[in-house]
Amino acid sequence: MSDIKAQYRTVMDDHFPPEVTITVGDTVLRYKKRTWKLEDGGALVEKGLRYGENPGQEAALYELVGGTLKVGDIELIQPGRGLVSALGEDQMPQAGKHPGKTNLTDVDNALHILRYLTERPTAAIMKHNNPSGVAQADDIATAYHQAFMADLIAAFGGAAVLNRPVTKACAEMMHELYLEVVAAPDYEEGALDILKKSKNLRILRIPRIAGLAAYRGQRFLDIKSLMDGGMVLQTSSFNRVKTPADLLPARCEHQGQVYEPIRQPDARELSDVVFGWAVEQGVSSNSVLYVKDGCTVGIGTGEQDRVGVARIAVYKAYTKYANRLAWQRHGKKYDELVLEASAGKRPRNQIDAIDAQTQVDRAGLPGSVMISDAFFPFRDGVDVGLKEGVTCVAHPGGSLRDWESIEACNQASPPAAMVFTGQRAFKH
Repeated sequence: MSDIKAQYRTVMDDHFPPEVTITVGDTVLRYKKRTWKLEDGGALVEKGLRYGENPGQEAALYELVGGTLKVGDIELIQPGRGLVSALGEDQMPQAGKHPGKTNLTDVDNALHILRYLTERPTAAIMKHNNPSGVAQADDIATAYHQAFMADLIAAFGGAAVLNRPVTKACAEMMHELYLEVVAAPDYEEGALDILKKSKNLRILRIPRIAGLAAYRGQRFLDIKSLMDGGMVLQTSSFNRVKTPADLLPARCEHQGQVYEPIRQPDARELSDVVFGWAVEQGVSSNSVLYVKDGCTVGIGTGEQDRVGVARIAVYKAYTKYANRLAWQRHGKKYDELVLEASAGKRPRNQIDAIDAQTQVDRAGLPGSVMISDAFFPFRDGVDVGLKEGVTCVAHPGGSLRDWESIEACNQASPPAAMVFTGQRAFKH
């Protein structure tokens, strides 16, 4: 029988050319393949990506090095602004293993979120190109801790990306968890020594993260390849919501009657909406998020129906909250406690206490903000959040049944607020 594990250790040869050009009309875009001289198995090896999304898939990373494209009135990002695609050996204090495609696209998608959240220390932990937890705080260690606690199960084997230098306190917390990647603009003295205790951890120093605010309005050429060899070109998405002032009042007319929320959001809710809408830019659609005090509470991703993903996000919030309590009280995951109790190695009442507290706290959902990447076609999705104590709902607006969703908020006890973002945030 073949060694299945060996396929994950192998650095594949790739046969992609060192340069690629794409001609769009009269514009030639020039891309250079990124390779690294890194130690692998005791030998110095120069290769690019370890493999693609799966072992057996060749892959290559290219940096835009020449050509500027303008599509209509939209001027796309110019060469010389590389973040992930410009990584050199000098930006890898520890390479661990040759990076794979998913390692770097996780970092890239985190930066897609973080470029809208530059004003405060923020941490995003990514898994399979979706955030498992994102949080803001007054210092980066607290932000990382909150992002980790938002979903400590999915954080295992994830990519932690920070918009501030990693402190020793932050590094100590990271060392307690198995991570694939840590990326930050820099590392404070002593932090790298702690992180390097994990020999396979890929540690990336990307100085341009410190200037992410300059990337907020930058658009790029988004290329989707099709199975028939064709492709779809589009300009990348953008986030129009910079501050609460960019949000729109929830208002619509139905059969001659104007519908508006009874209650307007307060300052804390508006801040959470702006934060949550930034996170939403990096979440696979259909998606619904619950956010509270600058931290994700529940993230529902990639579902086909909106009410279903709203329920999944609630389920995940309860599951993650119980895990958080288990970790804080006993230093173990919830399922580990259940197994120990089943084997008679732990009192069952410890688990009962966690279950009871989770229900009493309703997984931290009361007072949270509900964010949807597209409008609610019916009120049933909004009702899911309101049932759990959501106090504000934010979605693009524009549904023929917006009046139903507004009525749902007005009929809640107490009434909930609602705002429109004025744009959709699909990501596929």
